[in-house]
Amino acid sequence: MSDVSPRLEPFTLQTGPAALEDLRARLRATRWPDIPEDAGWSLGADTAYLRELVAYWADGFDWPAQEAALAGLPHFRARLGGLGIHFVHARAVAPTGPVLPLVLSHGWPDSFWRYSKVIPLLTDPGAHGADPSDAFDVVVPDMPGYGYSDCPTGPPLDSIAVAGLWAELMGVLGYARFGAAGGDIGSQVSRYLALDHPDRVVAVHRTDAGWPALAGDPADLTPEERAWFEDTAAWGASEGAYGAMHRTRPQTAAVGLTDSPAGLAAWIVEKLRAWSDCDGDIERSFTKDEILTNVTLYWLTGTIGSSMRMYHANSVIPPAQLARRLEVPSGFSLFRSDIVRPPRAWLERTTNVVRVTEPARGGHFAPFEEPELYAEELREFFRPYRAEATG
Repeated sequence: MSDVSPRLEPFTLQTGPAALEDLRARLRATRWPDIPEDAGWSLGADTAYLRELVAYWADGFDWPAQEAALAGLPHFRARLGGLGIHFVHARAVAPTGPVLPLVLSHGWPDSFWRYSKVIPLLTDPGAHGADPSDAFDVVVPDMPGYGYSDCPTGPPLDSIAVAGLWAELMGVLGYARFGAAGGDIGSQVSRYLALDHPDRVVAVHRTDAGWPALAGDPADLTPEERAWFEDTAAWGASEGAYGAMHRTRPQTAAVGLTDSPAGLAAWIVEKLRAWSDCDGDIERSFTKDEILTNVTLYWLTGTIGSSMRMYHANSVIPPAQLARRLEVPSGFSLFRSDIVRPPRAWLERTTNVVRVTEPARGGHFAPFEEPELYAEELREFFRPYRAEATG
């Protein structure tokens, strides 16, 4: 529990003109690397695309308009575990049945931004062509060191510790029982929230199962699981350099990424493209305004370094914690273009699986890429558990 009694306070998103003037000056002064002929995205971020994006960021992107749109959500801060935690708390609109509280946990490289499109679909389904009885009270916190939440001044918090903060937050908000959902690091947080508070979490929905960690004998794996382990290792060798840096030397990368907005954009945009369902064209999944809203949140809050440090914290979670089996009813939506998609045999080995679907569209950022589809996945999965949370 917190060392200070939590107090909820409304939070206003507001950026002063000096911060934007500094950002634009840095963008215009970017020192660009050379571009190998025909390199494109094959060596990492495509410098030609980034030059186009940065030019728009400096002279076309309207951050005040994007900030005002995000400010339309109900924002709050609370003191939890000695840290100021920012969260969105949007209550159900005109529900016709039991309202299920739902805490959504984001991943990297994002923040509450990941769920900004889907929140209205979950709180007011009747206004979006769905059944009003499927309404949720939605809570979307920024993890410590992300977005508008405080950065830990000491060791970074791992997913287990963050899950404990979310349990406290939901209690402060008056929710004795609730659902949990997430993806990327948020998948881990949701899992530990259910593992450590099974009496409060009625069900868990995830879009991935995280990086595989085997506690038993590899000989017991099915052929599908062995192939998945091999594919995951191959993906890590070719695509996982960012993760190795985050786990081992996050402060080295943080210096340049905190100082250069173009560098920050390169670090984030390359992942938005690689992990989304865009067939190589990032703007099939995200507009320039959407990309830059996410990147600008990182820039203005100065949280790229602190967000990366959570990888280091998670890398030393004890094996016994990784091996715990989750018995709370769990569902998975494995979107078509997500990374390291696990076979059902692995999910059932580690989790009490009650539902697995494979949506035909969407990638790692499914709540933002395909908000209507993601919202429907949550409505269908959590429908049987509403009475448990509200009865």
